Amino acid sequence: MLKVTRNMVLPTTITGSYPKPNWYTQGLHGRPFKVALGDSLFREQYLDAVATIINEQAMAGLDIVTDGDARFDLAVGGKSWFFYVLERLGGLSGRRDLSPGWSGDFWIRPGHILWEVQEAYQPPVVVDKVTRGPLEYTSIWKAAQRMTEKPVKFGTISAQCLVRMMWNQSYPSDKELILDLCDVMNEELRELAQAGCPLIQIEEPRHHFVALREETTDKDLQFFTEAFNREVKGVEAEIWVHTCWGNPSQQRLFWEPPSYERALPYLLELDTDVITFECASSGGKDLPLFRKYQTKKKIAIGVVSHTNTVIEPPEVVANVIRKALEDIPPERLILSTDCGFGREGLSRRIAFYKCIALVQGANLIRRELKLPEAPIRAADPRLAFGQVPGTPGAA
Repeated sequence: MLKVTRNMVLPTTITGSYPKPNWYTQGLHGRPFKVALGDSLFREQYLDAVATIINEQAMAGLDIVTDGDARFDLAVGGKSWFFYVLERLGGLSGRRDLSPGWSGDFWIRPGHILWEVQEAYQPPVVVDKVTRGPLEYTSIWKAAQRMTEKPVKFGTISAQCLVRMMWNQSYPSDKELILDLCDVMNEELRELAQAGCPLIQIEEPRHHFVALREETTDKDLQFFTEAFNREVKGVEAEIWVHTCWGNPSQQRLFWEPPSYERALPYLLELDTDVITFECASSGGKDLPLFRKYQTKKKIAIGVVSHTNTVIEPPEVVANVIRKALEDIPPERLILSTDCGFGREGLSRRIAFYKCIALVQGANLIRRELKLPEAPIRAADPRLAFGQVPGTPGAA
């Protein structure tokens, strides 16, 4: 149901998260959102931070903005991405240490930053049937949407991704746990859509990761598709699904990004309007797959990376877009970031200028296609503090 991007050509956005302002020192710390708003210091800092984050995206010229996931506490390795939900569900108790894990390229061992991330992740134990808790997505979205006329994309973790951070001691299998979680999240998403949220992004179905394992069967991949579709059933909003190759503390889990090819047919069966793919880090190597696997869905591609501090030149961004246009028509292409900018891995200044570069690169392509360009207030020479070379009065 294309509520936002139906008539947009080459719209721009970011995945979701954005670095917090340094002065935003408060956090929810497990409290329900509306309860925390009764704390004057949290309320002021939270609302001011969301306004700042939205304004920076607007200054950069993005068409669709986010609240920067400002509800998440500042925690090691993006832990709050999982734990905002886990801290609020019923049926969970206690915690367990994670066993050493496989990153995709190597075993995580002491001395690597991902070991520190792993130490910080203390999964709760599933001791009973999972039940819905005070996620309050509707109130969080409303707090952001009333600050801008631009559409605010609301992002949330998927049920099947949540299970990766739960210690199951109650359900006969993780698949049964996933299905119950899908029903819990579906209630929350329906309520959010009914309140008027036009665009909901579900983060990270597991297809592309599990497809890399030899033991994964086609039946397994089909299960994850069916689970996702159960999670979004009846949600009357434009639905996006985000995929990437990992982002703990802005770190790569794979030095060379793998291919989406085995997972792609199953991803295209998701009941979603838009699917996002990481492309900046790989140079768009999987883009020709969209010639092989046809779809009417819109495709969002990452054109700037979340894992380095170098600001991509607009021409580099434009080259990724040009490559995508060889296989995806402009009316079905959306431009985004590979993943979120996080809360501790990148500075806010770097994230801001990556947003500007994203829109500048998009404008180069819009100019070539004779499409309207997006105004970028942050790059307007008339608003610069100093004299800009090539403008009247400049030396």
